[in-house]
Amino acid sequence: MAEIKPHSAHWGAFDAVVENGRVTGVRPFALDPYPGALIQSVPDAVHSKVRIDQPYIRAGWLKGERRGATRGGDAFVPVSWDKVTRILAEEAGRIRAEHGHTSIMGGSYGWSSAGRFHHARSQLQRFLGLGGGYTTQVTNYSYGAGMTLMPHIVGTNDIMQGPVTDWPSIAKHTRLMLCLGGLPLKNALVTAGGAGAHEYVPWLKQVAAAGVRFVNISPFKGDTPDFLDAEWIPIRPNTDTALILGMAHAILAAGLEDRDFLATRCVGWDKLRPYILGETDGTPKTPEWAAAITEVPAETIRRLALEAAGVPTMLTATWSIQRAEHGEQPWWMLVALAAMLGGIGQPGRGVAFGYGSLNGMGTPRWELPSVSLPATRNPGGVAIPVARVTELFERPGEILQYNGRDIVLPDIRMIWWAGGNPFHHHQDLNRMLRGWCQAETIVVQEPWWTSPARHADIVLPATTTLERNDIGSSSRDRFIRAMHQAIPPIGQARNDHDMLADIAEASGFRDRFTEQRNEDAWLRHMYDRWRTACGRMGFDAPDFDRFWAEGHVEVPRPAEDFVLFGDFARDPEAHPLNTPSGKVELFSETIAGFGYEEIGGHPEWKAPQEYLGGALAQRFPLHLLSYQPATRLHGQLDQGRVAAASKIQGREPMLMHPSEAAARGLRDGDVVRVFNDRGATLAGLRVSDGIRPGVVAMATGAWWDPVGDGLDRHGNPNVLTADLGTSRLGQGCAAQSCLVQVEAFTDALPPLTVTEPPARLEEVLA
Repeated sequence: MAEIKPHSAHWGAFDAVVENGRVTGVRPFALDPYPGALIQSVPDAVHSKVRIDQPYIRAGWLKGERRGATRGGDAFVPVSWDKVTRILAEEAGRIRAEHGHTSIMGGSYGWSSAGRFHHARSQLQRFLGLGGGYTTQVTNYSYGAGMTLMPHIVGTNDIMQGPVTDWPSIAKHTRLMLCLGGLPLKNALVTAGGAGAHEYVPWLKQVAAAGVRFVNISPFKGDTPDFLDAEWIPIRPNTDTALILGMAHAILAAGLEDRDFLATRCVGWDKLRPYILGETDGTPKTPEWAAAITEVPAETIRRLALEAAGVPTMLTATWSIQRAEHGEQPWWMLVALAAMLGGIGQPGRGVAFGYGSLNGMGTPRWELPSVSLPATRNPGGVAIPVARVTELFERPGEILQYNGRDIVLPDIRMIWWAGGNPFHHHQDLNRMLRGWCQAETIVVQEPWWTSPARHADIVLPATTTLERNDIGSSSRDRFIRAMHQAIPPIGQARNDHDMLADIAEASGFRDRFTEQRNEDAWLRHMYDRWRTACGRMGFDAPDFDRFWAEGHVEVPRPAEDFVLFGDFARDPEAHPLNTPSGKVELFSETIAGFGYEEIGGHPEWKAPQEYLGGALAQRFPLHLLSYQPATRLHGQLDQGRVAAASKIQGREPMLMHPSEAAARGLRDGDVVRVFNDRGATLAGLRVSDGIRPGVVAMATGAWWDPVGDGLDRHGNPNVLTADLGTSRLGQGCAAQSCLVQVEAFTDALPPLTVTEPPARLEEVLA
């Protein structure tokens, strides 16, 4: 008889159906109004043939081939847990003693588990912190440039992380919503920490029914759902700043700027206004000037500007807009445009980033904390922006400039990674692999033979969430979800906490790591901390036993609409922003003081090195956009049925306009070679008139599958993307600044290897 186990994942809460020790199916959480299809891939992932069945060590590492050795081609030697535990304790101790604590890179950037206790990154960084310290990462790949910029401009990251002005306020007050990058549905089906309720689509339909008009400013028409009936403005990629400047000029020319808001709630308008008008550089940023850069007609730019000035307007941009060279500029300029319209802090007006980038953005919610594992201090004290990890490996002892600071890059001798896939998130993967291989020892904790595991020295098999008990929780969701263990661990897989506790014991600090709590005690401790915090904020949560038995806690919706910066707009003296001036900084003295040539004191148009208006487009005439997939979460579930069904002859699909396909003699369903000077990948062609000419688009997350000549067989666009920072201010990911060429692939298709485990040597080292 089947058992039903409550569970949760980043792609939604669900009930697991278990028969004879296997997960045979899933059922959506009964209270989820819009469950996604991704949960159907869960059984495929749990019981995948590329599960790691026991600990392994790379054969070359055992022979002494360490720093500079090629990874990815060696066979792996199976070893016992006792053996690998001793080796890791000794190796970490040796590296700390010989090279210092910061020579260990505690990687683990990624979404990992929705469960808050068995969250691999939290567990690993707790272990490394208690062990003496490590080099870590700050910001993220999603909106790292904005994460660094916005505290300078508006004093908070709430503008992109939430809470942002909610959908009820937009439905009641907004008449026009200008969406740079659109409002994609696919992104809104995932939530970090899990979602009991996917409320984005129902709210978006309510907003549309209320009469809000939407404008999708994007190279891809599909970035807004059909039911919004949005006007599509097919802009040239990476030119959003020029478009916004052209709109700003049109508003100034018509005398429609909100002079009171600019005078009383902003600083720096006296410096930005002359730039817009061309008084400082001799180039007025007119709609005609912007049209030449953006390929959006001047009359369209002027019309949008005057419409935005004439009705209550909400401005938004997806996180992807700032993932480009000079990515800080369009976000900063969009804040400036919102200030010119005077809408910041007004119901249904102003600006926010990330509507459509993640479920929960704009959803009404009570601002309660999420359940979490207590943080552990990192005595090492070295942190780099996450998107600069290759530079960390390449340039030991050199300076990395970031946000006004000079960071001395440590000499990384050991990489320890858990709960994430840098060969999904990072750019220029061939370059990254060269840097990755400079480490002496690479340790990866993983359930599957992903790219990091295949390019590691020591591989530790981790359980999936279905093989342990946990609590799913997100500050963006109204549900706390019990995650009941559904099946025993597969093979010799172990929980991250348990394997690290044993290594901590061999290193002399087990009790400090575990605090003498087992899994059950930790879950109760974390839940009770959350329950106490909720009580102080007015929410009476049930006790742990009731929560665990019922499977979830539902937090009620707030009684009032939320408006971002509402208090500031009403009384800027009593409620100043957390900026040096207490106001919106259209000119930042702080940023100007850093002296970075590529980003000054106010937003500006700066042409990227790679875009269709530059010289490189003569050789590589197609702009590649790499987006988050609808068929998996980043690289998670790539081995599942939903992702497999979308592929073309096993390769990731790529969108291309019919005119571009015809010019190359290509047809829908062909396998094509996509290439530039950094590498090449194979993709399956999807011809669509919903993408503008000159642009192609591929989802990220297909597991990297390189062959000896640098060709990726599977369709990973990060073989092609440039590994450079957005600027020295933000040092964010600039993946969207990427030019390529596409041609037919006429050779025999190389077989995929990521669908099978790597080679192993049969002798077992006890």
